[in-house]
Amino acid sequence: MDDGVGQSTAMTMDKQSGQDSTAAMVRRFLPLVVLAVGFVLFFALGLHSYISLESLGRHREAMLAFVADNTVLASATYLGVYAVVVALSVPGAAVLTIFGGFLFGIIWGSALVVVGATAGAVAVFLAARTALGESLRRRAGPWAKRLEAGFRRDAVAYLLTLRLIPIFPFWLVNLVPAILGVRLRTYALTTLIGILPGTVIIVSVGNGLGVTLDAGGTPDLGILFQPAILLPLLGLALLSLAPVIYKRLRAGRPEV
Repeated sequence: MDDGVGQSTAMTMDKQSGQDSTAAMVRRFLPLVVLAVGFVLFFALGLHSYISLESLGRHREAMLAFVADNTVLASATYLGVYAVVVALSVPGAAVLTIFGGFLFGIIWGSALVVVGATAGAVAVFLAARTALGESLRRRAGPWAKRLEAGFRRDAVAYLLTLRLIPIFPFWLVNLVPAILGVRLRTYALTTLIGILPGTVIIVSVGNGLGVTLDAGGTPDLGILFQPAILLPLLGLALLSLAPVIYKRLRAGRPEV
């Protein structure tokens, strides 16, 4: 009788353990699955067609009127849409940034873009860290562990550099720090600061969009890669790396 009770108890405990493990796995991957489903639905429902300069040109008068009559609601809606677009990692953030400059002006438009982009980036970061971060770090080899340690040691400098230089895909810079174990506060702060210069430039393009459209032209997003714009951004990126370079040079200098 005791053996039967013991076996029954063991089976119950194993079943409970299996259920707990399944629940933990669901909680772990659910945020990433939600973002993936959202990505598919975004295109399946044709929402990407609304994030275009052609759409803005067709509806600009109605948009401007709505912003003028409902500034708070329009600002909250724009911020939320921007955060969702970034969180789903769908193309269109640059065009939405132009929308922000056109609808809200340089200062308020830049503020909304930076906050929305940071919120969306944090959502991606948390989803990736929950689903992939710890698992990948456990499986990482010695080289990957050294890379992780070096990145975490100078995370502020590296992340500012990646954010300042506009040649790195935004979604990739959202994922890598999560996998390498960067702290959330460091990630959020460097994102907020690092995207600001490029944001102001693109928002400024959007702020003059009305004149451009009236003249029959289209905004040139290639402005970010013109020497007069790109070189200062590269300079800021190198400046953010200066502490890292200094520490490396000092570590290699013989003691006197």
